Amino acid sequence: MSDVLRPPVDVALAESVDALPRDDTGGAWAYEPKFDGHRMVVLRTADGVVLQARSGRLVARAFPDLVAAAEALPAGTVLDGEVVVWHEARTDFAAVQRRAAAASTARARVLARELPASYAAFDLLAEGGTDLRRRPYTERRAGLVRLLAPLGPPLQPVPSTTDRATALTWYETLPASGIEGLVAKRLDGTYLGGRRTWLKLRHSDTRDALVIGFTGPPTAPRALVVTLPGDGSPILTTPLPSALRTEAARLLPPPTGDETVVTAVGVGEVTYQLLPQEGELTLEIRQRTTRHGAFSAEPVRFR
Repeated sequence: MSDVLRPPVDVALAESVDALPRDDTGGAWAYEPKFDGHRMVVLRTADGVVLQARSGRLVARAFPDLVAAAEALPAGTVLDGEVVVWHEARTDFAAVQRRAAAASTARARVLARELPASYAAFDLLAEGGTDLRRRPYTERRAGLVRLLAPLGPPLQPVPSTTDRATALTWYETLPASGIEGLVAKRLDGTYLGGRRTWLKLRHSDTRDALVIGFTGPPTAPRALVVTLPGDGSPILTTPLPSALRTEAARLLPPPTGDETVVTAVGVGEVTYQLLPQEGELTLEIRQRTTRHGAFSAEPVRFR
Protein backbone atom coordinates (compact mmCIF):
# COMPACT_ATOMS: atom_id res chain seq x y z
CA MET A 1 0.00 0.00 0.00
CA SER A 2 1.18 3.52 -0.75
CA ASP A 3 2.89 5.18 2.21
CA VAL A 4 1.13 8.48 1.50
CA LEU A 5 -2.46 7.54 0.68
CA ARG A 6 -4.42 4.71 2.20
CA PRO A 7 -8.15 4.09 2.12
CA PRO A 8 -10.40 5.64 3.12
CA VAL A 9 -9.30 8.62 1.03
CA ASP A 10 -11.38 11.77 1.57
CA VAL A 11 -12.46 13.02 -1.86
CA ALA A 12 -12.76 16.65 -2.93
CA LEU A 13 -16.34 17.87 -3.33
CA ALA A 14 -18.18 20.45 -5.44
CA GLU A 15 -20.66 23.19 -4.58
CA SER A 16 -23.71 23.61 -6.81
CA VAL A 17 -23.90 26.90 -8.73
CA ASP A 18 -26.31 28.45 -11.23
CA ALA A 19 -23.65 29.69 -13.68
CA LEU A 20 -20.06 29.01 -14.64
CA PRO A 21 -17.44 31.28 -13.06
CA ARG A 22 -15.53 33.75 -15.20
CA ASP A 23 -11.83 34.49 -15.09
CA ASP A 24 -12.66 37.90 -13.62
CA THR A 25 -13.96 36.21 -10.44
CA GLY A 26 -10.47 35.92 -9.01
CA GLY A 27 -8.61 33.25 -10.93
CA ALA A 28 -8.42 31.17 -14.09
CA TRP A 29 -10.59 28.06 -14.32
CA ALA A 30 -10.68 24.67 -15.99
CA TYR A 31 -14.01 23.16 -16.98
CA GLU A 32 -14.78 19.43 -17.17
CA PRO A 33 -17.90 17.46 -18.13
CA LYS A 34 -19.67 15.92 -15.14
CA PHE A 35 -20.30 12.23 -15.78
CA ASP A 36 -23.36 10.47 -14.39
CA GLY A 37 -21.82 7.56 -12.49
CA HIS A 38 -20.39 6.45 -9.16
CA ARG A 39 -17.45 8.26 -7.55
CA MET A 40 -14.44 5.98 -7.22
CA VAL A 41 -10.84 6.26 -6.05
CA VAL A 42 -8.39 3.86 -7.71
CA LEU A 43 -5.29 2.93 -5.69
CA ARG A 44 -2.60 0.90 -7.47
CA THR A 45 -0.43 -0.58 -4.75
CA ALA A 46 2.62 -2.80 -4.87
CA ASP A 47 0.32 -5.70 -4.04
CA GLY A 48 -2.56 -5.05 -6.41
CA VAL A 49 -5.51 -2.71 -6.95
CA VAL A 50 -7.87 -1.17 -4.40
CA LEU A 51 -11.13 0.47 -5.51
CA GLN A 52 -12.81 2.79 -3.01
CA ALA A 53 -16.28 4.33 -3.21
CA ARG A 54 -16.83 7.87 -1.95
CA SER A 55 -18.24 6.42 1.28
CA GLY A 56 -14.90 4.69 1.93
CA ARG A 57 -16.30 1.24 1.14
CA LEU A 58 -13.98 -1.03 -0.84
CA VAL A 59 -15.69 -2.14 -4.06
CA ALA A 60 -13.07 -4.01 -6.08
CA ARG A 61 -15.12 -7.21 -6.02
CA ALA A 62 -17.95 -5.51 -7.93
CA PHE A 63 -15.69 -4.19 -10.71
CA PRO A 64 -13.23 -6.93 -11.78
CA ASP A 65 -12.87 -5.35 -15.22
CA LEU A 66 -11.59 -2.09 -13.73
CA VAL A 67 -9.29 -3.99 -11.38
CA ALA A 68 -7.74 -5.74 -14.39
CA ALA A 69 -7.34 -2.46 -16.27
CA ALA A 70 -5.82 -0.65 -13.26
CA GLU A 71 -3.14 -3.31 -12.92
CA ALA A 72 -1.43 -1.57 -15.86
CA LEU A 73 -0.89 1.52 -13.70
CA PRO A 74 2.48 2.01 -11.97
CA ALA A 75 2.55 1.11 -8.28
CA GLY A 76 1.94 4.12 -6.06
CA THR A 77 -0.69 5.65 -8.35
CA VAL A 78 -3.92 7.04 -6.90
CA LEU A 79 -6.69 8.35 -9.17
CA ASP A 80 -10.00 10.07 -8.48
CA GLY A 81 -12.83 9.79 -10.95
CA GLU A 82 -16.21 8.40 -11.88
CA VAL A 83 -17.10 4.87 -12.95
CA VAL A 84 -19.70 4.88 -15.74
CA VAL A 85 -21.39 2.36 -18.00
CA TRP A 86 -22.11 3.32 -21.60
CA HIS A 87 -25.27 2.06 -23.29
CA GLU A 88 -26.37 3.13 -26.77
CA ALA A 89 -23.89 6.03 -26.83
CA ARG A 90 -24.92 7.51 -23.47
CA THR A 91 -24.09 6.90 -19.83
CA ASP A 92 -26.50 4.64 -17.95
CA PHE A 93 -26.64 5.36 -14.22
CA ALA A 94 -29.01 2.45 -13.54
CA ALA A 95 -26.45 0.10 -15.10
CA VAL A 96 -23.73 1.45 -12.78
CA GLN A 97 -26.03 0.80 -9.83
CA ARG A 98 -26.50 -2.79 -11.00
CA ARG A 99 -22.74 -3.22 -11.22
CA ALA A 100 -22.17 -1.76 -7.76
CA ALA A 101 -24.86 -3.99 -6.22
CA ALA A 102 -23.34 -7.28 -7.42
CA ALA A 103 -23.77 -9.62 -4.46
CA SER A 104 -21.11 -12.19 -5.39
CA THR A 105 -17.88 -12.50 -7.32
CA ALA A 106 -19.57 -14.72 -9.89
CA ARG A 107 -22.38 -12.20 -10.42
CA ALA A 108 -19.85 -9.37 -10.73
CA ARG A 109 -18.02 -11.24 -13.51
CA VAL A 110 -21.25 -11.81 -15.42
CA LEU A 111 -22.19 -8.13 -15.16
CA ALA A 112 -18.69 -7.09 -16.20
CA ARG A 113 -19.24 -8.93 -19.48
CA GLU A 114 -22.79 -7.65 -19.97
CA LEU A 115 -22.23 -4.07 -18.74
CA PRO A 116 -18.52 -3.25 -19.05
CA ALA A 117 -17.44 -0.29 -16.95
CA SER A 118 -15.36 2.72 -17.94
CA TYR A 119 -13.40 4.94 -15.60
CA ALA A 120 -13.52 8.69 -16.26
CA ALA A 121 -10.51 9.93 -14.29
CA PHE A 122 -10.44 13.60 -13.34
CA ASP A 123 -7.59 13.85 -10.85
CA LEU A 124 -4.20 12.37 -10.02
CA LEU A 125 -3.71 12.26 -6.24
CA ALA A 126 -0.45 10.32 -6.11
CA GLU A 127 2.18 9.05 -8.53
CA GLY A 128 5.09 6.79 -7.70
CA GLY A 129 4.07 6.99 -4.05
CA THR A 130 4.35 10.79 -4.02
CA ASP A 131 1.34 12.70 -2.68
CA LEU A 132 0.32 15.29 -5.30
CA ARG A 133 -2.72 16.75 -3.55
CA ARG A 134 -0.93 19.99 -2.64
CA ARG A 135 0.22 20.52 -6.22
CA PRO A 136 -1.84 22.86 -8.45
CA TYR A 137 -4.57 21.47 -10.70
CA THR A 138 -2.53 22.22 -13.84
CA GLU A 139 0.31 19.98 -12.66
CA ARG A 140 -1.98 17.18 -11.55
CA ARG A 141 -3.93 17.36 -14.82
CA ALA A 142 -0.76 17.18 -16.93
CA GLY A 143 0.38 14.15 -14.96
CA LEU A 144 -3.00 12.47 -15.34
CA VAL A 145 -3.01 12.87 -19.13
CA ARG A 146 0.59 11.71 -19.45
CA LEU A 147 -0.07 8.67 -17.27
CA LEU A 148 -3.28 7.48 -18.93
CA ALA A 149 -2.60 8.37 -22.59
CA PRO A 150 -0.63 5.17 -23.33
CA LEU A 151 -3.29 2.98 -21.69
CA GLY A 152 -6.54 4.08 -23.28
CA PRO A 153 -10.03 2.79 -22.39
CA PRO A 154 -11.43 1.80 -20.01
CA LEU A 155 -9.13 4.15 -18.06
CA GLN A 156 -9.16 7.62 -19.58
CA PRO A 157 -8.99 11.26 -18.45
CA VAL A 158 -12.13 13.36 -18.69
CA PRO A 159 -11.99 16.19 -21.25
CA SER A 160 -10.89 19.53 -19.86
CA THR A 161 -10.83 23.06 -21.28
CA THR A 162 -9.87 26.50 -20.01
CA ASP A 163 -12.07 28.14 -22.65
CA ARG A 164 -15.42 29.15 -21.13
CA ALA A 165 -17.14 29.30 -24.54
CA THR A 166 -16.11 25.71 -25.27
CA ALA A 167 -17.37 24.65 -21.86
CA LEU A 168 -20.74 26.28 -22.52
CA THR A 169 -20.94 24.45 -25.84
CA TRP A 170 -20.35 21.19 -23.95
CA TYR A 171 -23.06 22.18 -21.52
CA GLU A 172 -25.57 22.61 -24.32
CA THR A 173 -24.64 19.60 -26.46
CA LEU A 174 -23.43 16.80 -24.17
CA PRO A 175 -26.64 16.05 -22.21
CA ALA A 176 -27.69 13.80 -25.11
CA SER A 177 -24.75 11.57 -24.09
CA GLY A 178 -25.90 11.43 -20.48
CA ILE A 179 -23.43 14.07 -19.25
CA GLU A 180 -25.23 15.85 -16.42
CA GLY A 181 -23.34 19.13 -16.33
CA LEU A 182 -19.94 20.73 -15.79
CA VAL A 183 -17.40 21.01 -12.98
CA ALA A 184 -15.18 24.08 -12.67
CA LYS A 185 -11.80 23.94 -10.92
CA ARG A 186 -9.23 26.64 -10.26
CA LEU A 187 -6.07 26.14 -12.29
CA ASP A 188 -3.96 26.91 -9.20
CA GLY A 189 -6.21 24.93 -6.86
CA THR A 190 -4.93 22.16 -4.63
CA TYR A 191 -6.90 18.97 -3.92
CA LEU A 192 -8.73 19.40 -0.62
CA GLY A 193 -10.43 16.20 0.50
CA GLY A 194 -13.79 16.71 2.18
CA ARG A 195 -13.98 20.38 1.09
CA ARG A 196 -16.34 21.89 -1.49
CA THR A 197 -13.78 23.90 -3.43
CA TRP A 198 -14.97 22.85 -6.90
CA LEU A 199 -18.09 24.25 -8.55
CA LYS A 200 -20.70 22.22 -10.43
CA LEU A 201 -23.36 23.33 -12.85
CA ARG A 202 -25.96 20.65 -13.50
CA HIS A 203 -28.30 20.28 -16.43
CA SER A 204 -31.23 18.66 -14.69
CA ASP A 205 -33.92 19.01 -12.09
CA THR A 206 -31.64 17.59 -9.40
CA ARG A 207 -30.28 19.52 -6.44
CA ASP A 208 -27.97 18.81 -3.52
CA ALA A 209 -29.56 18.72 -0.09
CA LEU A 210 -28.12 18.35 3.42
CA VAL A 211 -29.30 15.27 5.31
CA ILE A 212 -30.50 16.26 8.80
CA GLY A 213 -32.47 13.18 9.87
CA PHE A 214 -34.19 9.95 8.94
CA THR A 215 -37.27 7.86 9.59
CA GLY A 216 -37.27 4.17 10.47
CA PRO A 217 -34.49 2.24 12.19
CA PRO A 218 -30.85 3.28 11.72
CA THR A 219 -30.07 -0.12 10.20
CA ALA A 220 -32.71 0.32 7.47
CA PRO A 221 -33.82 3.95 7.13
CA ARG A 222 -37.12 4.30 5.29
CA ALA A 223 -36.77 7.93 4.20
CA LEU A 224 -34.47 10.89 4.82
CA VAL A 225 -35.14 14.42 5.98
CA VAL A 226 -33.16 17.08 4.15
CA THR A 227 -32.81 20.83 3.79
CA LEU A 228 -31.97 22.75 0.62
CA PRO A 229 -29.24 25.44 0.43
CA GLY A 230 -30.57 28.77 1.66
CA ASP A 231 -33.70 27.17 3.11
CA GLY A 232 -33.73 25.56 6.54
CA SER A 233 -37.18 24.03 6.13
CA PRO A 234 -37.04 20.23 6.56
CA ILE A 235 -38.27 18.11 3.64
CA LEU A 236 -39.13 14.42 3.82
CA THR A 237 -37.91 12.46 0.81
CA THR A 238 -39.91 9.76 -0.86
CA PRO A 239 -39.10 6.24 0.41
CA LEU A 240 -35.54 5.09 -0.21
CA PRO A 241 -35.00 2.34 -2.79
CA SER A 242 -33.33 -0.77 -1.38
CA ALA A 243 -29.81 -0.01 -2.66
CA LEU A 244 -29.90 3.54 -1.31
CA ARG A 245 -31.35 2.31 1.99
CA THR A 246 -28.37 0.01 2.43
CA GLU A 247 -25.95 2.84 1.64
CA ALA A 248 -27.76 5.19 4.01
CA ALA A 249 -27.45 2.70 6.85
CA ARG A 250 -23.71 2.68 6.28
CA LEU A 251 -23.22 6.44 5.86
CA LEU A 252 -25.56 7.97 8.44
CA PRO A 253 -23.80 9.04 11.64
CA PRO A 254 -25.34 7.95 14.95
CA PRO A 255 -28.48 10.03 15.68
CA THR A 256 -28.49 12.54 18.52
CA GLY A 257 -31.28 10.69 20.32
CA ASP A 258 -33.66 13.61 19.75
CA GLU A 259 -36.82 13.35 17.68
CA THR A 260 -38.95 15.99 15.98
CA VAL A 261 -41.57 16.12 13.24
CA VAL A 262 -41.73 17.09 9.59
CA THR A 263 -44.94 17.74 7.70
CA ALA A 264 -45.22 15.69 4.50
CA VAL A 265 -47.80 16.34 1.80
CA GLY A 266 -50.56 13.74 1.85
CA VAL A 267 -49.15 12.17 5.01
CA GLY A 268 -49.21 14.81 7.71
CA GLU A 269 -46.74 15.02 10.57
CA VAL A 270 -44.00 12.39 10.51
CA THR A 271 -41.60 11.80 13.40
CA TYR A 272 -37.93 11.54 12.50
CA GLN A 273 -34.60 11.15 14.29
CA LEU A 274 -32.20 14.07 14.19
CA LEU A 275 -28.58 13.76 13.07
CA PRO A 276 -25.68 15.79 14.54
CA GLN A 277 -25.60 19.33 13.15
CA GLU A 278 -21.93 19.08 12.28
CA GLY A 279 -22.71 16.35 9.78
CA GLU A 280 -22.02 17.11 6.11
CA LEU A 281 -23.79 14.21 4.44
CA THR A 282 -25.17 15.43 1.11
CA LEU A 283 -27.93 13.78 -0.89
CA GLU A 284 -28.77 14.51 -4.50
CA ILE A 285 -32.53 14.80 -4.86
CA ARG A 286 -34.76 15.07 -7.90
CA GLN A 287 -37.42 17.75 -7.62
CA ARG A 288 -40.89 16.81 -8.75
CA THR A 289 -44.29 18.47 -8.44
CA THR A 290 -47.11 16.33 -7.11
CA ARG A 291 -50.66 16.43 -8.47
CA HIS A 292 -51.46 18.69 -5.52
CA GLY A 293 -48.90 21.20 -6.76
CA ALA A 294 -46.57 20.51 -3.85
CA PHE A 295 -42.84 19.82 -3.94
CA SER A 296 -41.61 16.22 -3.83
CA ALA A 297 -38.01 15.18 -3.16
CA GLU A 298 -36.96 11.90 -4.75
CA PRO A 299 -33.57 10.63 -3.47
CA VAL A 300 -31.05 9.89 -6.23
CA ARG A 301 -27.65 9.28 -4.62
CA PHE A 302 -25.29 10.45 -1.91
CA ARG A 303 -22.75 13.08 -2.90
